Amino acid sequence: MAMKSRYRRLIWIAVALAALTIATALVLKAFRSNLVFFFTPSQVVAGEAPKNRQFRIGGLVEEGSVKRDGGGTTVQFKITDLHNVVAVSYVGILPDLFKEGKGAVAQGALLPDGTFQASNVLAKHDENYMPPEAAEALKRGGQTESGPAVGGTKP
Repeated sequence: MAMKSRYRRLIWIAVALAALTIATALVLKAFRSNLVFFFTPSQVVAGEAPKNRQFRIGGLVEEGSVKRDGGGTTVQFKITDLHNVVAVSYVGILPDLFKEGKGAVAQGALLPDGTFQASNVLAKHDENYMPPEAAEALKRGGQTESGPAVGGTKP
């Protein structure tokens, strides 16, 4: 009878390990599918951004680039990190703080033509909002959101 008890215990341990393995795999798969990375326009232009999954792009909304179609809910604009520019298309209502020359982060995916199709657009609302990667890219470009880098002049 002792052997039967030992085998039963081993079977329970094996079943518990299998269940734990399956649960871990499911959690990791869910985590991976919800993970959204951030890229700058320069990284997107360099081909570092994924072609077949969602990611975030951020930078400044290029001056003079905002164009509205139809009833005003389809918007095209350009995001720049002062080195490169990526065209963005968005269908929806933009946040009140969305303005040309200000920071924005868009979430979506690249279309085959290189346009970024945004499913969500967030506008910068304070100095801490912009992802550090976007702020660093703008600093390397020689401009902060409030104007040119130190030593420059504002228009």
